[in-house]
Amino acid sequence: MTLINKTPQRIRHETRLRLLDVQDVKHLTPRMVRVTLAGDQLEGFVSAGYGDHIKIFFPPAGSGPIVPVLGPDGISFPEDTPRPEMRDYTPRNYHAASKTLDVDFVLHGDGPASTWAAQAKPGQQIVIGGPRGSMIIPDAYDWYFLAGDETALPAIGRRLEELPATARVVAVIEVEDKAEEQEIKTSANAGIVWVHRNGAEAGNNDLLLRTIESLTLPEGDCYAFIACESSISKSIRTHLVEQRGFNGEWVKAAGYWLRGVADAHEPH
Repeated sequence: MTLINKTPQRIRHETRLRLLDVQDVKHLTPRMVRVTLAGDQLEGFVSAGYGDHIKIFFPPAGSGPIVPVLGPDGISFPEDTPRPEMRDYTPRNYHAASKTLDVDFVLHGDGPASTWAAQAKPGQQIVIGGPRGSMIIPDAYDWYFLAGDETALPAIGRRLEELPATARVVAVIEVEDKAEEQEIKTSANAGIVWVHRNGAEAGNNDLLLRTIESLTLPEGDCYAFIACESSISKSIRTHLVEQRGFNGEWVKAAGYWLRGVADAHEPH
């Protein structure tokens, strides 16, 4: 009998800072914009996992890019410049041949990232760092489960596109309304369920959890990825492990944001 290794593997990458140009900006939906970054400094960029994140350094309004220095004790900033705001984002698509990187932003009306993305134009520059590592999920599970809100949509969309045709996957994605649904091309046997808030407050509702509770899910070993507001992510993880019998070691749940707190990211 051959034992199949289902243990996710973490690999580390060289930490690098890159000054990149904004090459293109386009709306995917009314509230989601894709910014394409480009530059020779993307040479050697590696993002091996859909759950990877890069750090983006957003300069103050009206300021050019602030380039930190990477030293043995981490990053430092020039003393005569204001410190940029930093946020984590998913590398949505990387094209090594053209040295371009797509990053998707939710336009939610406040915060340094949303504000920057709303005004981003070709020719501007921005600094990114990472990814520092990747989690590689083996193609060894009977099926895969993905759940999250629009902050997780770049990771979920990337995962759906990267899964092989032999994979079975169920994805449950919460967005504001039908206009925020994205067309995601996948070769996998995928069932995608869109959940619309339709005016309900993001991060302060049980729509995602109730939808998941109502689903008839496949049998067999499953690897689950959940990312959304922290308390909601935690409640979904609890439901999957305690009510559905999921193996807790095969459930990756993260709080990509925390209601009322800026720049929060919490693993569960």
